[in-house]
Amino acid sequence: MGVLRDHPELALFLCLAAGYLVGKLRVGPITLGGICGTLIVSLLLGTQKIAVADDVKTVFFALFIFALGYMAGPQFFANFNRRGLTFGVLSLIEMVSVICIAYGLAKAFDLDIGTASGILAGAATESAVVGTATEAIGKLSGLTPDQVKEYQGHVATAYTVCYLFGLITIVLFTSQILPLLMQINLADASRELWQKMRGDTPSLESDEREPLPAMVGRTFLVTLADGRTVGDLEAGLGGRVTVEGIRRGSATVHPAPDVELLLSDLVMVVGRRANTIEAGREIGPETPAIPGLDAPLASSQVALTEEAADGGSIDDLQKRHPEFADAGVYVTDVLRGEQRMPASPETELRQGDVLTLVGSRAGLGKVAAKIGAVVKNDTTDFVYLGFGIAAGALLGQVVVHIGDIPLSLGTGGGCLVSGLVFGWFRSRRQTFGAFPPQAAATIKDLGLAVFIACTGLASGPQAGPLLRQYGALLPLAGIGMVLIPAAFSLLVGLKILKIDKPVLIGAIAGQQCSTPAITSITQVAQSSVPLLGYTVTYALSNFLLPLTGPVLVGILGS
Repeated sequence: MGVLRDHPELALFLCLAAGYLVGKLRVGPITLGGICGTLIVSLLLGTQKIAVADDVKTVFFALFIFALGYMAGPQFFANFNRRGLTFGVLSLIEMVSVICIAYGLAKAFDLDIGTASGILAGAATESAVVGTATEAIGKLSGLTPDQVKEYQGHVATAYTVCYLFGLITIVLFTSQILPLLMQINLADASRELWQKMRGDTPSLESDEREPLPAMVGRTFLVTLADGRTVGDLEAGLGGRVTVEGIRRGSATVHPAPDVELLLSDLVMVVGRRANTIEAGREIGPETPAIPGLDAPLASSQVALTEEAADGGSIDDLQKRHPEFADAGVYVTDVLRGEQRMPASPETELRQGDVLTLVGSRAGLGKVAAKIGAVVKNDTTDFVYLGFGIAAGALLGQVVVHIGDIPLSLGTGGGCLVSGLVFGWFRSRRQTFGAFPPQAAATIKDLGLAVFIACTGLASGPQAGPLLRQYGALLPLAGIGMVLIPAAFSLLVGLKILKIDKPVLIGAIAGQQCSTPAITSITQVAQSSVPLLGYTVTYALSNFLLPLTGPVLVGILGS
């Protein structure tokens, strides 16, 4: 242990490695996850009084919270519409409920500020609250340095216990108990809702893809379309396929709209699989691929920035822009934040969605210029990243007094707000400020893991006494603070907001930002339908819940 005390960087990375190993342990559908595992290991090592400089914790938390906001920004602002505000009611229920419950517990059981804040963070399964609450405690006036250190340690300990029980509760409640209360079979209800919304397009889980490619190219021998022009053929098929090549004898003919097809021409058609099969009925029998007609198609990721496209479907987008049909360009994938959405014709689009377009290289450029901007995510723009975090740190220094209660976002809350704004601004024109998703996810996960490890190491000495003092209260608080807002949201969602049941289950998981819960839900549902509610409340709660830490600390500290 002497080596770890002399070289705290060894202890820090040992906490990460061992913590993520502990986090992989699985009991049924439940895994602790790397963050909770890291906190458990760091609390144990922290009993040996291993100290890491506070600046390390502050820097890594700023990186984490900015990356979190950056990734959520486009969808957060995109949800300021009628549908988003409807689901936002559930996020507000979560925010108000956890603050009120934590405040009530603090008054009823005479809890200190740190313990109450840790209960809130753990029961809400929102790790960011640990950082915002810890920082807010450090800024309270009237506390000695020893009291600050003690209360900050209580945040981590209470969080660990409440997180464990809160996680188990939200996973089991949403995936197992809610379907029983609603008297539905989640898989059947999700399939029925999908068919109602999307027609015959099959529903897939988030990690699945169609067994047959959605978009294909096929070659046909002209026997039925003799004498028809290319433009007439494409129009007759509703513009859903495009003729990409014509072979006439040994010559290749450019498929201009006025070119007339002749008997025995070989025609290559590109489009969605069902539509290309339909095209064969208009043209003639299918043939093997012909050299010269199997030119590769290009693909490009384009950020949707067109205001008119927000809230419309993929089919609406293609009808509004004839360039899709003229250039033979198709939407094959939709990425919304970290979630992949189905790319069916009826899929509802949002500004900031990243569409994968497939077609001829020249056609891709024409379409991209009309609907948005080609995503440039090859390297991180550290100028944009640095200014964003600096702006958040400055914003966090602003203190607002409401009566006798001083409220401040702190570095964490400030960086969250700046991350949301910078991420949203980047999504509007994705030609600057690149922060590749994998890089952002790595920074987010590493920042939180290092912050949690530092917090746990510093809090280890206070863990034992706190657990002996409040042992039974912490698990019960973790369970109650999940069930109360979830049950209230269930009633409001069904009776007032009239949200479809599978979507509501996903939204309740999202209001608590619980990735394990939505993973379990989609497994039970055998469908990605619950994600339609999860993505909205997840984006909103990712902003609202971290702010509950400073609010609770400000109220109790007054």
